[in-house]
Amino acid sequence: MILLDNSEQLLALFESLARSIPESLKVYGSVYHINHGNPFNMEVLVDSWPEYQMVITRPQKQEMTDDMDSYTNVYRIFSKDPQKSQEVLKNCEIINWKQRLQIQGLQESLGEGIRAAAFSKSVKVEHSTAVLLVTEDILKLNASNKSKFGSWAETGHPDDDFERETPNFKYGQLDVSYSGLVNDNWKLGKNERSLRYIERCIGALPAACMLGPEGAPVAWITMDPSCEVGMAYSVEKYRKTGKMAQVMVRYKMYLLQKNIPFYISVLEENERSRSSVKAAGFFEASCEWHQWTCYPQNLVPF
Repeated sequence: MILLDNSEQLLALFESLARSIPESLKVYGSVYHINHGNPFNMEVLVDSWPEYQMVITRPQKQEMTDDMDSYTNVYRIFSKDPQKSQEVLKNCEIINWKQRLQIQGLQESLGEGIRAAAFSKSVKVEHSTAVLLVTEDILKLNASNKSKFGSWAETGHPDDDFERETPNFKYGQLDVSYSGLVNDNWKLGKNERSLRYIERCIGALPAACMLGPEGAPVAWITMDPSCEVGMAYSVEKYRKTGKMAQVMVRYKMYLLQKNIPFYISVLEENERSRSSVKAAGFFEASCEWHQWTCYPQNLVPF
């Protein structure tokens, strides 16, 4: 495959991927971050250029030094012909099958090629799926490379009207010092590797929270290296009070203002969260969220 490593190529790819939203959103969001400082040191591979059928984003080699770190060892794939992905994925120069890793995409048909490639490397695969939720704005997204992260102060968050409405609560940026709190309450976290990952996400990407009367976050939300919004949580005392909905609405306003792509995945059985997200202006996309977690034989968990 071909490594795209100059800004003109990456912008052209970004604009091209916009035409395949929502199926391309995982890769589209990753390329967005690569084009805006590349805080996670990712790289982009295509099968051919300028015409392509398959795009893979992955961390640069120096990032993937821990064979057990599946938070970092993440590959995101979009293909115009998913059924032909098997031969590409078998190539050890593209996927390091000796590591515990995740492959993410929004095309279920990628699974056959992933499983076949993994089987040829004696790698165990666990497939998980979720509902993908997007907004009309994302589907109409203008593929512009001019968007940029701005400080929360520059965009007027929090605003005076909100503070008058809720004088004991303050909306703003989630500080990286609260990474431990987020990690302790993230279903997929609660370990040292996840803590390091959360610290990077909060430190480099937009993350929002509601500070309560005690000055600590009572609800929060973050973004990952592919522009997926997640880790949303509200402490038990403030559930069903609308605090998470308030965070979500203002966070969404900020992302739209900055033209930062975003989307959410929710487990199908989590009806309460799906309803809350839909109330914030999201709807179910035409494709689903998919993740294939891969374990080499010597790293299969007990």
